[in-house]
Amino acid sequence: MTKHQSAALKWTIALLLLALVVVAWRSGWLGQLSLASLKVSQAQLRDWTDAHPLMAATAFLVVYIVVTGTSLPGAVILTLAGGARFGWIEGTVLVSFGSSVGATLAFLTSRFLFREALQARYGDRLAGFNAGIKRDGALYLFTLRLVPAVPFFLVNLMAGLTTMRARTFYWISQVGMLPGTIAYVFAGTQLARIESPGDILSPGLIAAFAALGLLPWLMRVVSGWLATRRIYRGHQKPAGFDYNLLVIGAGSAGLVSAYIGSAVHARVALVERHRMGGDCLNTGCVPSKALIRSARLIAEARHGSRYGVVDTELDFDFATVMARVQSVVTQVAPHDSVERYRGLGVEVILGEAKLVSPWEVEVDGRRISARSLIIASGARPLVPDLPGLEQVPYLTSDTLWALSELPERIVVLGGGPIGCELSQAFARFGSKVVQVEMAARLLPREDADAAAEVATRFEAEGIQVAVAHKALRIERLDGQNLLVCEHEDREVSFPFDRILLALGRRANTEGFGLEELGVRITDRGTIEADALMRTNFPNIHVCGDATGPFQFTHVASHQAWYAAVNALLAPFWSFKVDYRVIPWATFTDPEVARVGLSEDEATQRGIAHEVTRYGIDDLDRAIADSEAHGFVKVLTVPGKDRILGATIVGQHAGDLLAEFVLAMKHGIGLNKLLGTIHIYPTMAEANKYVAGACGNHAPPGATAHGEEVLHVATRQGVRDRLIDSVRSLRSLPGWVQVWVGLIAIGPYLSIGCPDTRATKEDLPVSHDHTRRIS
Repeated sequence: MTKHQSAALKWTIALLLLALVVVAWRSGWLGQLSLASLKVSQAQLRDWTDAHPLMAATAFLVVYIVVTGTSLPGAVILTLAGGARFGWIEGTVLVSFGSSVGATLAFLTSRFLFREALQARYGDRLAGFNAGIKRDGALYLFTLRLVPAVPFFLVNLMAGLTTMRARTFYWISQVGMLPGTIAYVFAGTQLARIESPGDILSPGLIAAFAALGLLPWLMRVVSGWLATRRIYRGHQKPAGFDYNLLVIGAGSAGLVSAYIGSAVHARVALVERHRMGGDCLNTGCVPSKALIRSARLIAEARHGSRYGVVDTELDFDFATVMARVQSVVTQVAPHDSVERYRGLGVEVILGEAKLVSPWEVEVDGRRISARSLIIASGARPLVPDLPGLEQVPYLTSDTLWALSELPERIVVLGGGPIGCELSQAFARFGSKVVQVEMAARLLPREDADAAAEVATRFEAEGIQVAVAHKALRIERLDGQNLLVCEHEDREVSFPFDRILLALGRRANTEGFGLEELGVRITDRGTIEADALMRTNFPNIHVCGDATGPFQFTHVASHQAWYAAVNALLAPFWSFKVDYRVIPWATFTDPEVARVGLSEDEATQRGIAHEVTRYGIDDLDRAIADSEAHGFVKVLTVPGKDRILGATIVGQHAGDLLAEFVLAMKHGIGLNKLLGTIHIYPTMAEANKYVAGACGNHAPPGATAHGEEVLHVATRQGVRDRLIDSVRSLRSLPGWVQVWVGLIAIGPYLSIGCPDTRATKEDLPVSHDHTRRIS
């Protein structure tokens, strides 16, 4: 079925339902579904039922299904009628199946008419809700069915908008509604004693149903408590603890966890086996950015003519460059030092930690205990099982900082952020670089146009980009090292002096007691954690690269807040980790930064969106800096200015993205960004210009027409004559003045009723200021 056929069918069904409601209302049939009418006709209905039992049962079942399936009022009266006409047992059977089938029809109708549009418009916001429905939806529906407090028809319609399966909805509805069905049908057998439906459900009966509805939740709590006892079985909990919080690992996640604990005056211990600051300080973010800055200076001098000076090949010593990198690390190190954290009140213990119980850790023979533990063991570079790799001097992001000589030829295996950043840096220093990536493009997590900007720059700088190449083995031939790859069903080889592995990172989960204790590890090799950052042991939390799913320093710090707070406040208070607005950047030249949905992701997930793009080649500051390249691309909800995601490619993209991160976090739309003063001339103006290029603040078709009519009228004096005419009508009755005023301003009302179906062809295009509707 095509999209247009589906829409036509939806409209047809909606109109038929509306017509049915109108006919039922106009014919007075709905008025017959009242308690008074039922009591008056009770004798006649029973006589007819006795004379035609099968026909009566069939007719009753069909009417019940139609009424409940179309969400018409009257289900309660029909249930009473079932008891009055068929007795308690037969009436219960008919009503139970009729209500369940009718409810499922209403469920399916609601799903067909509304769910697709709802998911398309609010899919990102409903992701967490749908996950909750998948986990707890059956239990929640069962409770709603048991407790007759929420209208029957409303439960049917709302459930249709969720991801619950129809089969699950049916059987839970039938089982959950059975106690209430029995109560109402039995009341129908006593119809003469009932004056209103309220007589059926006394406060005591409602309380009984409520208790029955809460029973599954109580059982869940009890089963969770029993499961927790089972996990801790065999472990003796200490009578007292040395610390409130013990953190294993002093990387970004561990340092933030310890800092938060000390800030709230908890007694905290921090155990680190290697270097304070973890990978980010010593082998990751900090040294790589220092290396990139030196490489960029060389590249700028090499292309000095762009800035009106002579192209120059700077003389440098690679060992001195690497010494500067270590100097930068040394300058940043005090922020993460033992001295600083001891000054904050944290007991820093340097040594190898090993879990010996859910509350105890052994460090170099010393056993210490804590009420809560946080695992922040980080990750290490992934080393593939590549034949021949162990026979060559390979590098990783951990070991390359020991280099003192620049490799003449280097192969970078991996096309992700780490691989791209280091490929460009080594190429700018003068190495002959080949970058090998198995996927069809570099930076496969980013949009194709963003990755293409980076690939184009790489090729211009002499980097050989080999995408769609699968590494097979490493060989040594004629005295040189070769990486053998498969590409388009044939083997190709790349010679190298050094090979750099940039294939991602693997969580550190071995060697410190996790497996022996029974802490669960996921299929991805990370420590399993719930939304509260807890492992399967509720008092053991985890954060950072050890658990993922985002292996970024800022996300590790973000998770650490939740892990520390939940560890310290449990069981009285807890917070679920929020991943809705996660930004990241790849620090190549040009930089690539993103937050929220990318265009490719939105398309793949079927999320309706509009794309607005501004070309930075038009930006005054970028032109002045000879950095006129890249773009800002924003995804918004169709017809609105709410931001779904933003991608920036260009100089300082990571810095520019902060405005969109703030906007998404606090629900600020593009209209407010457009109305915010940005300093001229700065790169930040690009964010304002992309907001201006978005048509959602002023749909162009109708607004342009309305503005044109208004200005023509002003030029021709029509406006002044209209005002004089209105003033002359003051003597007329008020209702006449209102009608005349409406007629007079009618042509201008289109300004407030824009045509939001504007196509790309309706929109002005200047440079790269484009808008697309998907």
